[in-house]
Amino acid sequence: MLRAARDAGVKRVVLTSSFAAIGYGHAPRTKPFDETDWTNPTGDDVQPYVKSKTLAERAAWDFLAKEGSPLELSVVNPVGVFGPVLGRDYSTSILIVQRLMDGAIPGCPKLYFGVVDVRDVADLHLRAMTNPAAKGERFLAVAGDFISMLDIAKVLKSRMGAAGKRVPARQLPNFLVRLASLRDPAVKQILPELGRRKNATNAKAKRVLGWSPRSNEESIVATAESLVRLGLLKDGPQQAA
Repeated sequence: MLRAARDAGVKRVVLTSSFAAIGYGHAPRTKPFDETDWTNPTGDDVQPYVKSKTLAERAAWDFLAKEGSPLELSVVNPVGVFGPVLGRDYSTSILIVQRLMDGAIPGCPKLYFGVVDVRDVADLHLRAMTNPAAKGERFLAVAGDFISMLDIAKVLKSRMGAAGKRVPARQLPNFLVRLASLRDPAVKQILPELGRRKNATNAKAKRVLGWSPRSNEESIVATAESLVRLGLLKDGPQQAA
């Protein structure tokens, strides 16, 4: 893609990478991750998806360095993308809210997430494309401090009224999650992140590009409201085909 862009005379490409290319394969730390950090692809907690995002972004930067091309590159690294959905084809991040609201899980594992609204991710891409200062830079797309799955559940409980009645209000002990992983491969995939607290900063995107994202709570509520509106929750009205 970069080679084709270069050959076509494109001035700048904005690559959608991920926090996955920044915040994994590291020892536990209290310092927030920023754009100078890179995931260690050989780390014990690195799943194939995380490794693929890391290697893909590295390959993009390496291409520009080796080719000596006039093509400019900017990179946006989103955390979990929430916000209003358009239909049934939604991301894994949205699935967290959907499963909580459907009561599909008995409680909240000790997992922590960065949150950003999809509308703010789009806005940051536009800023990275058009602002001269974005040339050759990475930008973390994160609304604020990371929050736990239990925090997300509490927002849904307090803001969604009757639609939030199935949301679990308790945190699951780690040993119960590990037991569940013996039968459910999907649960097994989250074990490396169980109990791991991470954080990231949006200071660079704000300072360099004037980015001003919505709050964690606003993004989570917008997610839930759209799932209700489109009939994408259990026992809700079905969305028209």
